[in-house]
Amino acid sequence: MIDLVTLGVTVFMGFFAIMNPIANTAVFTGLTAHQTGQEKRQTAIKALTAAFFIVAAFSLLGKGIFQLFGITLPALRLAGGLLVFVVGYHMLQGSSSSMHTQSPSKEVEDISISPLAIPILAGPGTIATAMNYSAAKSLLHILITISAFAVLCLVTLACFLYAQKLVDFLGKDGVNVITRIMGLLLTVIAMQMLIQGVHDALHLFTPAGPGESAEVSSVIFSIRS
Repeated sequence: MIDLVTLGVTVFMGFFAIMNPIANTAVFTGLTAHQTGQEKRQTAIKALTAAFFIVAAFSLLGKGIFQLFGITLPALRLAGGLLVFVVGYHMLQGSSSSMHTQSPSKEVEDISISPLAIPILAGPGTIATAMNYSAAKSLLHILITISAFAVLCLVTLACFLYAQKLVDFLGKDGVNVITRIMGLLLTVIAMQMLIQGVHDALHLFTPAGPGESAEVSSVIFSIRS
C-alpha cells in the first residue's frame, strides 16, 4: 500500500513538473485575454478534458504502440529523458521551450485544443512521461498513472479559473522563480530516466550469465507482451 502511494506521489510530481500548472497559468491568461469569463471557463475545461484523454490513451495503449513500432522500454526512457531534460534546461535558463509558447502572429479561433491541449498541456514530454510510468507495468500501475494525471488536471483547472488572481498574487518574479524550480526538478527526473534507460539497455543487450538469463528474459517478455 505504501509503495502504491509513493508511486502515485512520484507520478504526480513528475507530471506536475513537466506540465507546470503555475507557469501555464500565465500562458493561459495571455492566450485568453480577449475572452469573457464564461469563455475562459469553457476553454479551460475543454483543453484539460482533451489533454486528459490524450494522456490516458497513451498510457493505456503504450504496449500496443511498443509492439507496433518495435520500441523497447529502454529506448523510450532514453528518448523521453532527453526530451524532458531539454524542457527542464530551458526552464532553468528562464526561457520557454516551443511547447510553452505560441507565435503572436498565429491566430487561432479555438485555442482549447491547439495550442492549449496540444502541445502545452499534453506535449511530447507529458506523453513520454505517461508512457514511461505505465509501459510494461500492471493495470494497477496504469490506473495510478491516469489517476495522478486526472488529479493534476483538476489542480490545473483551479489555477486556470483563478488565473489572473494567481498571477497577480505571485507577480512576474514569483512565476519566474517557480518556473526555475520546476526546471530543476525536471532535469533531475530526466537524468533519472536516462540513467535507468542506459542501465536497462545494457542489461537487455549484454549477454547474460547463467544467473541472469531468467531476469533478462522476463524483461524482454514484459516489453514484447
